[in-house]
Amino acid sequence: MKNLDFFSRKLEHLYTITHSNMLPAIRDVSMSLYQVIAFSVNPFYIQLFYCIFMSLLGYLLLKVSMPRTQVRPKDLDLFFTSVSASTVSSMTVIEKEVFSNSQLILISFLMLAGGEVFISLLGLEFSKFNLTQEHCAKNKASTLQIPDQALPNANESIELAIVSLPHPLHQKQSDSDFGSDGITVSSDDKLKYNSTKFLGYTVLGYLMVVHLFGSSLVSLYISLIPSAREVLRSKGLNLLTFSFFTVISSFSNCGFLPTNENMIVFKKNSGLLLLIIPLIYLGNTLYPPCLRVLIWFLKKITRREELSYILRNYREMGFDHLLSDLHCWLLVGTVVGFTLTQFAMFCFMEWNSENMDGLDFYQKLVCSLFQVVNARHAGESVFHLNSISAAILVLFMVMMYLPPYTKFLPARDQENDTNKGKRSLVECLLFSQLSYLVIFIIVICITESKSLREDPLNFNVFNITLEVIRHVSLSLSHQTDYKLHFIKTKKDLMNLLNEHS
Repeated sequence: MKNLDFFSRKLEHLYTITHSNMLPAIRDVSMSLYQVIAFSVNPFYIQLFYCIFMSLLGYLLLKVSMPRTQVRPKDLDLFFTSVSASTVSSMTVIEKEVFSNSQLILISFLMLAGGEVFISLLGLEFSKFNLTQEHCAKNKASTLQIPDQALPNANESIELAIVSLPHPLHQKQSDSDFGSDGITVSSDDKLKYNSTKFLGYTVLGYLMVVHLFGSSLVSLYISLIPSAREVLRSKGLNLLTFSFFTVISSFSNCGFLPTNENMIVFKKNSGLLLLIIPLIYLGNTLYPPCLRVLIWFLKKITRREELSYILRNYREMGFDHLLSDLHCWLLVGTVVGFTLTQFAMFCFMEWNSENMDGLDFYQKLVCSLFQVVNARHAGESVFHLNSISAAILVLFMVMMYLPPYTKFLPARDQENDTNKGKRSLVECLLFSQLSYLVIFIIVICITESKSLREDPLNFNVFNITLEVIRHVSLSLSHQTDYKLHFIKTKKDLMNLLNEHS
């Protein structure tokens, strides 16, 4: 018995020594590795590694989990689905109703981890750590220098060894903080660090509130509407899983849904469509304006100096989603303008089409609005795209091509444009040549819609696009005066198409 007690004390002593020595070593190695990655590796490779890691992790988890059907999907199809979910690219080769409830939850987390807002949150964490390491590099000796004659006995030194000085960024001093080597950390650096930290908390709160509130509203709607509830019951879908999956997919602009038909089965549930539309905007095109409004609102309530610093020094924060007031207003105006333009054209072209069969006036309006909102990056649909007119498809392609933060009226940079002079309103409103080409293609698709339906071999979007680009290029190359009138070009193109027909 005495030998057993002696042996147990030895094991405990060995564990204590190993634990006290190994943990600091592991921590130092991990911190050194993180510093190398954060300061030496290009951010592109960091994000590429993150995407590959999440895709492989998602594939492995999908592989080991059981689907709803007896036949397992192929490994390549599972990997493709994992890549598509983690990169929110909306492409799939497997019907969503094949996946089990656990697999749908896994795909939800992949979409969440690949969303723009979550990626920006990770970027803020990197920025915060980089600020910390920059000051640590200046103040390598962060422990207090104690004279030899003032050292206590061995037993007391063990207790003192676990006491460390607070980091200079966290010390509450009025003017500046001093390291042991005399290098100071200014109050501006402290303020920037605290502002980055508060910005991270704000983005995290924004992310959580939108998902929780949106999922609650979707769950409540489906619980109260019998037709929507019947769809989930017939397909064997869990209510909470469907709600979180739909909200995460819409907010991340992935476009995945647990149903094989996407949102077509809910085209008559106008309330559900109206709940999803704001989520698409909040997670993509209107993320910067909403974030700035949230920061402004929190500043008014809390009176925190860090929030005022964020609003004043949005460029110095190094956060791409922080824009100025003017840019936010221009972005909102552009989003509204694009949406109204698409909505008007879609209603004009598709109001009496087969897609609208069985829908009343209100449902047609909501479905049209939902479809045009999803044209920019989200990818959810209440209509079969192959039955939509060619002119609308060209317009959708243009909307998908545009970056999320495109502004119709670009704001001039006062710092960089001081020597360029003032631009007139006409110069600000001029389109690029590519924009005129797109406009002509859409106009021709509208005027030749009957030929596109009756003679798709000779009249299709590809042929029209090719002819427009080819003949505009020829006209430009033969013009000695580069002030080309596009109206004349359009007439020539229409005459040419009529001759071919």
